[in-house]
Amino acid sequence: MNFRFSRNVAVFPPYLHFANVHNRRRLFSWYVKHFRTTSQARASLSGGGGSSSNSQGNAFLVPGATVATLLMLGVLHARRLYDDKKVEEAREKGIEFEFRPDVKATFLRILPLRSISRAWGFLMSVDIPVWLRPHVYRAWARAFHSNLEEAALPLEEYASLRDFFVRTLKEGCRPINPNPYSLVSPVDGTILRFGKLNGAGAMIDQVKGFSYSVSSLLGASPLLSMLAEKNSEDDSSTIEQESTQREQSKKSWWRVSLASPKVRETISECSMKGLYYCVIYLKPGDYHRIHSPVDWNVLVRRHFSGRLFPVNERATRTIRNLYVENERVVLEGLWQQGFMAIAAVGATNIGSIELFIEPELRTNRPRKKLIPSEPPEEHLYEPKGVGVMLKKGDEVAAFNMGSTVVLVFQAPTSKSPKNNDASEFEFSIRRGDKIRVGEALGVWHA
Repeated sequence: MNFRFSRNVAVFPPYLHFANVHNRRRLFSWYVKHFRTTSQARASLSGGGGSSSNSQGNAFLVPGATVATLLMLGVLHARRLYDDKKVEEAREKGIEFEFRPDVKATFLRILPLRSISRAWGFLMSVDIPVWLRPHVYRAWARAFHSNLEEAALPLEEYASLRDFFVRTLKEGCRPINPNPYSLVSPVDGTILRFGKLNGAGAMIDQVKGFSYSVSSLLGASPLLSMLAEKNSEDDSSTIEQESTQREQSKKSWWRVSLASPKVRETISECSMKGLYYCVIYLKPGDYHRIHSPVDWNVLVRRHFSGRLFPVNERATRTIRNLYVENERVVLEGLWQQGFMAIAAVGATNIGSIELFIEPELRTNRPRKKLIPSEPPEEHLYEPKGVGVMLKKGDEVAAFNMGSTVVLVFQAPTSKSPKNNDASEFEFSIRRGDKIRVGEALGVWHA
């Protein structure tokens, strides 16, 4: 049976098609007009008298950068979900990943990750339209499990994603453990590794099957060298120390000893102390500011201008010397129990590390040399044996997005491993724990 349709009768009502086209044109025209008006208003407020062509170009810069940023965030979120799922499945089965380099790790060494991170930083600094900001930040919070109720300001007041990442929190959101015999977490994050070190030349596990030395992470540390010399009198295991490290730290030691004569006296007066470490990973959705874990004096800052590999779980088990090769800022000083160091390790898209006690410091700067083996830039704070004094809970630095913080510190310990001394420092955490600023990493008794 054949059906016939008249050519004069439309199968679909024509007003539906034309109405949709008309509405789309009106919406597009309003969108373009809105952003042109916004860009021109910004130019007039900033006192700029630029040409009309520049204002028209800027009109499309904001939405273009915003779209690119949202696409990148979507990719990061999908990758994070995949990695987290694999890690959770392994933990449920009691499986610990071993170090195993892959093709991706080799490919990452070829990519210009520093330049990519600078471009990402530019996108993060682009102002988002006020009406769009709450939608972008809420989408970010849903994707990366951020608590927007803790933000100190309304969402409309964070002009860019960068401002949103380094946001402060409402007062009282991160109470600091009041116990004077506790060492608190400097960041919000996940506990990756922690433990006790056998001297300054000891190794820290990056992942099962691969380790890196404390000296390679912190650099030529005169304070750590003096620590090794003192402990060698009581423990023969700390006698082993490379002569090359002594030569490298000799020049740095004279700078500290001449400027800070109280340093050697402080260390010599310390009782038997052990050397401990803790590695904390910050996810993109975590609070990104770094706080002081104890009351201490910061004496030295070192800036290592290295690579910018990712520092997620997969990267730790596929890239050799991940934390040692990446760009990082190391703060070193003394607290009531002896040596203290904080290493803020950068990562891909997180080349910018802001140091509140030294605002003029700039990280991820363009380099003339292609080989990332430059010696660290070292700065001595107030050469009078005091340095910069920080109280427990004080803000120290901030990451753009997430990264990793490594703590290396002295704490009370017993001389004999069989002696269960109540004054010995004990960690109060487990691997994989979620921790927040101000919560105790460990305690000891006077």
